[in-house]
Amino acid sequence: MLKSFTAAPHRVMFFGGAVQTLLAMLWWLFELSTRYLLPQYSVSWPLLPAAIHSWLLLFGMLPFFFFGFLMTTFPRWMAGHEIPVQRYVPAFVFMLGGVLLFHAGLYFGTVLLTLASASMLTGWAGGLYALWRVLRDTRPGDKRHPLLLFIAFSLGWLALAAFLLWQLTDAHVLLQSALRLALWGFVLPVFATVAHRMFPFFTSSALQIKEVPRPFWTLWVMLAASLLHGVLELLGRNAWLWLADLPLALAAFTLSWLWGLRRSFANPLLAVLHVGFAWLGIAMLLYAAQSLWLGWHGAYILGLAPLHALTIGCYATLVIGMGTRVTLGHSGLPFTVDTPVKLMFAGIQLVALLRIAADLLPQHSGPLYLLAVVGWLACFGPWVWRYLPAYWRPRADGQPG
Repeated sequence: MLKSFTAAPHRVMFFGGAVQTLLAMLWWLFELSTRYLLPQYSVSWPLLPAAIHSWLLLFGMLPFFFFGFLMTTFPRWMAGHEIPVQRYVPAFVFMLGGVLLFHAGLYFGTVLLTLASASMLTGWAGGLYALWRVLRDTRPGDKRHPLLLFIAFSLGWLALAAFLLWQLTDAHVLLQSALRLALWGFVLPVFATVAHRMFPFFTSSALQIKEVPRPFWTLWVMLAASLLHGVLELLGRNAWLWLADLPLALAAFTLSWLWGLRRSFANPLLAVLHVGFAWLGIAMLLYAAQSLWLGWHGAYILGLAPLHALTIGCYATLVIGMGTRVTLGHSGLPFTVDTPVKLMFAGIQLVALLRIAADLLPQHSGPLYLLAVVGWLACFGPWVWRYLPAYWRPRADGQPG
């Protein structure tokens, strides 16, 4: 079992990401339940609940899925050698150790929380080194996507380092810098770059289309606008966010149109990727509308709705869609999804709408928060039950990896 579990980077990393997702959302369910339903059981956490929630998802969950995917695809994109087990297993061990220490630290003190961030930083650095070796050792060629992803991962590492410094110093500006750099310098650029690199290929293969366009100007606009959004937020210039958000939305919607969002529904596994990416344009339009309203009327009207359109609608849908695709393909299983999996994908869209509604209907926010997190667990729990064993079982087709 151990040999199969460590046979490929996506196995260990997706395992860590799946387990951490469940742990993170179970903690969030407990926090919301004690906040709105059972205040007598509420816990005084050693860190701000919003900071805990952000760490668990931005630094504790997404890096597992990102590294699992990229450690698999980097060598294939650049015709290089597979990343050896001696590089990705230690990275996984330190990252998993960081997650477990963080959960323990929530109940046993800030020292463990600090060690958790340090352990995650160590594992992340190991993963960065593994990706860098592929970049360095492969022959010259078009390495724009891999290089952009390596830069985004490096910015993510710096964001976690800033979070660790906040834990040590309690300087609030470090927390704000960490979260904005993670969201706008790391997570969105990774999703945008991977989508730009892979979705035309997936679409062409699934729908038997000879060529699917992939203009690079859209990628440059998305990356530049994402960074600009983060800088403007950090400077407190939220009334000017539309300067970044409208171009980003335009670029995202352009790609959705060029890639054929509507025709993607002929293939459910492909459709979920296109739907997830379409949420990027929707989220940025919501951000732009909130920014313009703030500039004209001096008030926020959407709360955190744009953020959750982005993080649940776009990111969660794409993580599950890509996770399913990679798990099936690299386990020797057919690229087919049945009704329960389709319902799970649809359920994630409902979760996104519920979480958005919680900000649009603040008088009902508590129940809607709880419904959203319960819905998330109801969708992702069966996914874990179904696909987690694939990470320690041999491939169904008898192939290595």
